[in-house]
Order: sequence, then structure tokens, then C-alpha cells
Amino acid sequence: MGEIIFCENPKSRIDMIFGTTQPESPDNKWRRQLDQFVKAHQQELGALAWGLWLENGDTQGTIGIDLQPQPHFVYCPKAAIEKLNDNVENRLQEVLGIIEHYQPEVEVVMVGVGKEQIKLIHFEPQPAPPDCFQQIGQDVDSLLDILEELLVQQLQE
Repeated sequence: MGEIIFCENPKSRIDMIFGTTQPESPDNKWRRQLDQFVKAHQQELGALAWGLWLENGDTQGTIGIDLQPQPHFVYCPKAAIEKLNDNVENRLQEVLGIIEHYQPEVEVVMVGVGKEQIKLIHFEPQPAPPDCFQQIGQDVDSLLDILEELLVQQLQE
């Protein structure tokens, strides 16, 4: 647990939902649960994003949360996201734009992967990620362990 792996190619079928309310179903329940998790743990996620940025910059790719088989953090290389975009007829252009213009000192950008779908996670924590990291005072491995455990609990509800 806590080890970051590479997410080479999430499933080729992608359903992106922008600004629409979808009825609750097993296929999108994970989205609501992930939203709730992010909202409840913005400072910890900000700290994790900054800590990983300090360790690797953007050399590993975008941070992802892979929900299968059990929730864990991954790196999604830019080339894999671009390939996925090609496979889904360029429906991920907005996601690629946000990733390309990511400002780690003020925002968090992650990709949730679950149920053959992806979900963009994008927010500006208060305080900013460097301050979150300093205030929380945990190393990256500890943050990964804590957040993965909390994520598993959130998704079991």
C-alpha cells in the first residue's frame, strides 16, 4: 500500500460528464463518493500533490486515483492520457488542457479512474498546496497510506 504505480491505459471507453446531473446508478456512484472524498480531504490531497511535485515534478505524469481492484494512487503518464484521448475521438481535450496548464503551487489536478470511466479532479485548496504540505507535516508515504485508507472507507459506504 502507498506505492505509486503507472497507469498505462485506463479502459478505452470513456464517459465524461460535464455540468450535468446524472441519476444515481452503480456506474456513477463512485463519482459521487470520490467527490465527497475530495471535498472532505482537500488539505491532505493538496499536501500530497505538493509533496509528489517536490519529489518528481511532472516527470512521472498526472496523479491518479485508480479505484480497481482497491483504491490506490497512481501516476498517469501524459503519453497514456494522450493515447486514451486518441482512442475516444479527442473527447479528453479539456482534460489535457487543464493538465498542460497545471499550476502545482495553487491547485490540485488528479484523474480518477473507475468503472471504465475517468473523472477529472481539479480544485484550489485553502491554503495553497505548499502550505497544506507544511501544515500537515507528513511525508509523502505517510500521506499516501492515510489517504488510501480513508478512500477505501469512503468507497465502502
